[in-house]
Amino acid sequence: MVGSTDTIAALATPVGTAAIAVVRLSGPATREIGEGIFGQLAAPRAALHGDYHDHDGTVLDDVLVTFFAAPNSYTGEDTLEISCHGNPFIAQKILQDLLRRGCRSAEAGEFTKRAFLSGRIDLSQAEAVMDLIHARSERALAAANQQLRGSLGRRMDELIALLVNILAMVEAYIDFPEEDLPPEDRDAVMQQLRKLQAGTAALLATGHYGEMLRSGIRTIIVGEPNAGKSSLLNRLVGHDRALVSAEPGTTRDYLEETISIGAHALRLIDTAGFNTNPTALEERGMAKALEQAATADLFLWVIDAAAPLPALPKALAALVNSRNTLAVFNKSDLAAPSSVPADLPSLRLSALTGDGFDEFRSMLAKLADAFRTDVGDEVIAINARHAQALSRATQTLAAAQAKLAGNEPIELISSDLRETLHAFGEISGRIDNERILDALFLNFCIGK
Repeated sequence: MVGSTDTIAALATPVGTAAIAVVRLSGPATREIGEGIFGQLAAPRAALHGDYHDHDGTVLDDVLVTFFAAPNSYTGEDTLEISCHGNPFIAQKILQDLLRRGCRSAEAGEFTKRAFLSGRIDLSQAEAVMDLIHARSERALAAANQQLRGSLGRRMDELIALLVNILAMVEAYIDFPEEDLPPEDRDAVMQQLRKLQAGTAALLATGHYGEMLRSGIRTIIVGEPNAGKSSLLNRLVGHDRALVSAEPGTTRDYLEETISIGAHALRLIDTAGFNTNPTALEERGMAKALEQAATADLFLWVIDAAAPLPALPKALAALVNSRNTLAVFNKSDLAAPSSVPADLPSLRLSALTGDGFDEFRSMLAKLADAFRTDVGDEVIAINARHAQALSRATQTLAAAQAKLAGNEPIELISSDLRETLHAFGEISGRIDNERILDALFLNFCIGK
């Protein structure tokens, strides 16, 4: 554990008026400060009820105090949590008093940083704390919970263990240059490298789903003017977010709202209608719609059921398929449906009356669920930082395989593998070169 000389304090609950507020302090002086305020503290993890007396002896509030003894605390240090009434003024007075008693104001994320430095969590678990706080859907919450409990860390440990063994095998021949790597060993190393590459690629493939969970599935509403795109948005959101008019072309720019559908959060984006004879302003709106479509995960193609089936612009038609598009025949209360787009799931509904919306939500949830990417029996959803590190790892692994296939010097292969190990280490924050030495001596019995 990396020792901390400061005892830090901060509000652990959101700023604002509430039933209670929690002030947390952590560090070497925690017990001393707590006993200075409350006298004898209760046993670790047991709540103590008492008055909070400030440095001058004034009672600030009636509080509950819980002491967590190192190393069995969130930070791995002695930690104290003070639950006071949720008046911001009271919480601030308690914080000010703790600073007078020798605490320092905690920096952003410092409690979690100390948890990492003390070995309580790895970097991926630390990031999961923030994902858990900001989760906006059941799937995002489940993925964050699994990562907080070490799902990604365990997968990385498996990859690192495999890589360490490969490195130990390779570097044994560097340390003992009179022994050349025989063909059978090269084949064994290549097999292990391919296994490692496959495991790395499987994790990297979860990156886009991770972005969907954190930001919401980008769902673009497209169609001709006056097909009912804005009415559909309003019905889904539950209030009049977009202007609706019988006059076509009401939406010139795009509007965005986030909703929950099934277990996912969807970022709904209402776009300008695709008009075959647009005005100059409509052309600009259509260009913006195509820009949004280029980064879409899902499409809701809204079609006026009373009109002939329209054609999508070529750039948009190239993006839609049966996995990412739902054809929505609107105005079912007024007309029979026109012909159905080939190979696309579709349904009828009325954005005006709400008829058909239960089926619509069910179909939309099914399309969203199809994006789920599992690794084994766990939901793993890496973030952009993880993806960057894993991308570098796939490149250096590919380079190592190419060098091995080309019978290049073993030192060059080792260098690529060391770069891979460094990339892996950036995800968990835990790489120990001693592990390679341990594996080398264990597997090869050198010096015995």
